[in-house]
Amino acid sequence: MNADQLRGLLDRLAGGRVLVVGDLYLDRYIFGQPSRISREAPIMVLDEARREDRLGGGAAPALALRALGCAVALAGVVGDDPEGQRVRDLLAESGIETTGVLTDPRRPTTTKTRVVAEGFLLFPQQLVRLDRQERAAVPPDVADALCAAIGATECAAILVSDYRSGVVTAGLVHAIRAAQSARQTLATVDSQGELEKFAGFDLIKCNQSEAERVLGAPLGALAERAVALGALRERLGGGALVVTRGGDGAALATAAGYAEVAAVNRSEVFDVTGAGDTVVAVMTAALLAGADVASAARLAQAAAGVVVRKWGNAQ
Repeated sequence: MNADQLRGLLDRLAGGRVLVVGDLYLDRYIFGQPSRISREAPIMVLDEARREDRLGGGAAPALALRALGCAVALAGVVGDDPEGQRVRDLLAESGIETTGVLTDPRRPTTTKTRVVAEGFLLFPQQLVRLDRQERAAVPPDVADALCAAIGATECAAILVSDYRSGVVTAGLVHAIRAAQSARQTLATVDSQGELEKFAGFDLIKCNQSEAERVLGAPLGALAERAVALGALRERLGGGALVVTRGGDGAALATAAGYAEVAAVNRSEVFDVTGAGDTVVAVMTAALLAGADVASAARLAQAAAGVVVRKWGNAQ
């Protein structure tokens, strides 16, 4: 697929309706200008300049799908706290439907706070990140409500973003498979390594280190990768398996065979945050638009090559 064909595919992505299911995060950034070294410890002192809140976790692919022109509904959990309300406000500003976003007062909204120095280097630099999250599975009543939301939401595709923070339970995956079967809904997932959990999905995505943990061995040379990932795809139920490999592009195992897609941008990487979310979002939208898996993967790699040039979760 050449550049003109990729642009033509990009023009067809708008209009699909996707339900995104996953762990919802608030990404909070505190930016400051370095002023001196602290007298209390050998650390930099920043003069705070501004704060920014952005959507992260499972909300990141939802944002990418909205940027592509898709109608997007979201199902997930936030806490009964100011951060949860901030997530809801940001989703509303983005035009994402939030009927399936539930509030659970028993757990906090997952919040990742990054302290960032800027002003003395070309790009901002993260100094530290503080995470507040609950990784235990959501309670049964919340899980049941999420399953009900999935069953009640009309959509052409369900994209699962599993950050392994307790939302994507076995029961939830069962509900998605039921929708996949009953309504012929496309089911895709960014799995964060728990591949067997999503056996039978139409598209399963992970990165190289996650695939190697499942396989119990390095991917090895081209011929070895083709055999190992082809066998893993069969083990997972015959859908497409996409393994992102950073600057080495992506490996793609499908019923048609094995292929590799080159990375589009290897030299201007600024921030890899959100690159995987972009890949699964673009591939989901492209498959909905009628593209084959290989073409969807090529377009996704082009999109990821743009995102890594930008700060944070970018669209």
